[in-house]
Amino acid sequence: MDDAIERVLVDEQTLQQRVCELGQRISDAYRGQDLLLVSVLKGSIVFMADLIRAIDIPHEIDFMATSSYGAGTQSSGVVRILKDLNHPIEGRNILIVEDIIDSGNTLDYLVRILRERRPASLRIVTLLDKPDRREVDIHVDWIGFSIPNDFVVGYGLDYNEVFRNLPYIGILKPDIYRS
Repeated sequence: MDDAIERVLVDEQTLQQRVCELGQRISDAYRGQDLLLVSVLKGSIVFMADLIRAIDIPHEIDFMATSSYGAGTQSSGVVRILKDLNHPIEGRNILIVEDIIDSGNTLDYLVRILRERRPASLRIVTLLDKPDRREVDIHVDWIGFSIPNDFVVGYGLDYNEVFRNLPYIGILKPDIYRS
């Protein structure tokens, strides 16, 4: 799989260090409060797993699954909820855990749906942010890394369900997804 990677964008050690920093900031922000982390599947699962270990306060987790990509490398713009939360969130502090934000359309849709459920607060942490791709204005509370507009895989991010298990964030060679 490594031969499909043009170059490593964020190495494993840098990822782990940044996740620990984010975990500490989130812990400090919610200390003494109720906290529910909502992982947006599938891409954020590796980030979520490491992040929950880096958060040193009591918290719960839940999962949502959305789709806007299909088998492509760019969002279709049509967002579907494939899996919803297991429990009501009214009155709870919600932290959406995202793997990557590019256009922002999926996250904007998700935020609107969750706000309708009247949480006490709704904040966002993302591992990766592609500000050059943004189509909608989204306030993100914590960002792991801002990255250029390259197609990246690894650490949970995939191309056609492959490459999620890479321990780093790498730029996929264009001939892989253009073939």
